[in-house]
Amino acid sequence: MVRVKICGVTSESDLRTVEAAGADAFGVIADVPVETPREVSTERAAELVDAAPPFITATLVTMPETPEEAISAAELVAPDVLQLHGDFSAEELRSIRDAVTADLVAVVDAAKADRARSVAPAVDAVLVDSIDDAGAGGTGETHDWAATAEVVATLDVPVILAGGLTPDNVAEAVSTVRPFAVDVASGVERSGGVKDAEAVRAFVANASGAVDSSGSEESDPAAAEGVSS
Repeated sequence: MVRVKICGVTSESDLRTVEAAGADAFGVIADVPVETPREVSTERAAELVDAAPPFITATLVTMPETPEEAISAAELVAPDVLQLHGDFSAEELRSIRDAVTADLVAVVDAAKADRARSVAPAVDAVLVDSIDDAGAGGTGETHDWAATAEVVATLDVPVILAGGLTPDNVAEAVSTVRPFAVDVASGVERSGGVKDAEAVRAFVANASGAVDSSGSEESDPAAAEGVSS
């Protein structure tokens, strides 16, 4: 069964909403150079991670300029998973991974499959997203799921699908791509940075109940251990 991450959590109430819906992970966004209503300070991110209930994976989503900044953010917030946007090389990602206790997820542009393949050996998972000109995700736009399915089929690390997912399309996305996990932010909000409890519940239920093209429920890939909590 596919995992579900609800990203852009900014409050304890939304954290409780995510937990109650049965999501596997949540994300807090800090230290990014783009405008988003979902960003919090690194200090606030640390508070939300500290408030996480047992058995849910806390993810710090950030866009540092240097490996040193990435490592510093991970040390301050102490997440289970560090999700990095940016054009870090495989060597830089490997150095970050060696320096932090969190699992490392690299975000790659869905239009750049070669980059996903090049950084995969240096990280614990790859997140494929619709990336804007600033190098950030969270665009609310879908991409070519069939192309991402090819990436999933060729990588030995878990692949997380993001980009324009909603309760209405997530089942189709899971059936097409067969990712390790799906990631959503704006697709389950009633306003910028505020989660809609009904939408969160529907998203988790629809993702978890998705079936593959043969009509069988999705099962966890063997490679899933790297980013599970």
